[in-house]
Amino acid sequence: MAAMLRGLNQERIVFTIAVVLFVLFSVLLPGFLSAGNLLSLIQNVSILGILGVAMAIAIIGRGIDLSILSTMPVSAAWLLTLVNGGMPIGLAFVCALGFVIAVGIINGTLIAYVEIPAIFATLAMGIVVYGFGKAFMTPIDAVYTGRGESWFYAIGSGRVLGIPSPVIVFALVAAAAFLFLRTLKPGRFIYGMGDNPLAARVTGIPVRPMIILQYVIISIIALIAGIVMATALAGINTRLALSTMVYDVILVVVLGGIGLAGGKGGIRNVVVGTLLIGILLNGMTIMNLTYTVQSILKSVILLLAIVADTLLNPRDEQTAQHGDI
Repeated sequence: MAAMLRGLNQERIVFTIAVVLFVLFSVLLPGFLSAGNLLSLIQNVSILGILGVAMAIAIIGRGIDLSILSTMPVSAAWLLTLVNGGMPIGLAFVCALGFVIAVGIINGTLIAYVEIPAIFATLAMGIVVYGFGKAFMTPIDAVYTGRGESWFYAIGSGRVLGIPSPVIVFALVAAAAFLFLRTLKPGRFIYGMGDNPLAARVTGIPVRPMIILQYVIISIIALIAGIVMATALAGINTRLALSTMVYDVILVVVLGGIGLAGGKGGIRNVVVGTLLIGILLNGMTIMNLTYTVQSILKSVILLLAIVADTLLNPRDEQTAQHGDI
């Protein structure tokens, strides 16, 4: 049975399910094909996809980052706070960029040098980022964009040749991540680290510095997602850090076909997983399912995706010894 499952292409299966769901929702759910709903779907899918790219980089390198859902709203809210206080947008962006780079360096250092498992290091760091942000950076929960005609405010709400700008940002982030992972030496190092960390060290890959670079890149992508969300919704709420959205991001990555064992998958898997989860979440919202029911359904889907990942990407004894995230 495992041999038969290994022959399946999870990416194609998930894409087919996404297309079928889109068609069914279009026929059965009133308002699904309305311009307003499709715009909302595109914005939500784009933000989820950008975060999915960040999480994919973590998981491919045999890690995980639970702090991105704190890094995203806190950094974006601080940027807006600085801009609303009169600071030029460029300088405010540099400050926010410096903050997320510091978060990434701390995450990477805790994982690479202190050797705390990634799941615990990033979980704790997410709490620290949210608490630090509330205490010293953005004491109010919601920060709104000011009125302005700058290009900055069109990042999440504008259009280029009729295409919503969040989709363009998602495409650019996905393309950059694809080129990084597939064509640049650091990207190939991340695949090597994810496939076999011990062999990566033996072959001379600078594993510890690469882990730090890995988490810095993840934090920068989280800032980009935060800017897209803030400019699309005319503001951002830091309490998003307390939501369960991080599980949606993990679901996108695992369901798309990126193995939790590390070293496998790519950005195309993220795009496919994002389409399915985005359509599913939008459909459940239109059906007016309660938050509890939606959470149960997402949890079941995540569990099934993890089971499928275990069958499709079984761990051998060496992987089991070195592959815990």
